[in-house]
Amino acid sequence: MARENVSQGQNVSSPKSTSKEEIRGIVHILGKDIKGQVQLDRALRQVKGVGARLSLVFADVISREMNVPKDIQIGRLSEEQVEKIEEIIKSPSTYGVPSFLFNRRKDLETGKDMHLAGSDVVFVARNDIERQKTLYTWRGYRHAYGQKVRGQCTRTSGRKGLTVGVTKTKVAQAAGAQKSAEQKAAAKPAKK
Repeated sequence: MARENVSQGQNVSSPKSTSKEEIRGIVHILGKDIKGQVQLDRALRQVKGVGARLSLVFADVISREMNVPKDIQIGRLSEEQVEKIEEIIKSPSTYGVPSFLFNRRKDLETGKDMHLAGSDVVFVARNDIERQKTLYTWRGYRHAYGQKVRGQCTRTSGRKGLTVGVTKTKVAQAAGAQKSAEQKAAAKPAKK
């Protein structure tokens, strides 16, 4: 029947185009490209600096502020709504998000509770490490020399470069030398 409509010159619409709203394929939020079919809270988790718990809190705030359902697909939102989401993520304290969920509490420079997202997380972390290196704290020393920083054991794991300890070839050579020494000892007659 669909072929008959096409042959007669009538436009046959697909089920996707009959929906009133089109879903965008990719949505760009704070430097991250997110597929448009993903639900709001799961999409927010993909943004650097937003974890599982905070994405649920942001989804609640977004649904309250913009009057959209929590389980809406991110591709159904307009550009203005996406900009509003970025604003909520950048300044969550103005929208009633509790400060214990922030990832930068009592900042060294400002003394305020802040939440960092996107490329700011990487930039500030790199600056913190460089500050520790210049102050030559223990953590800065470990960072500078490429060692483990958080107190892990380093005797057996975390080795880089040449392996320290026993290698298979050395073990094989030692076993072969020991076996040949035993054969020579067995071949010699015992002295009285």
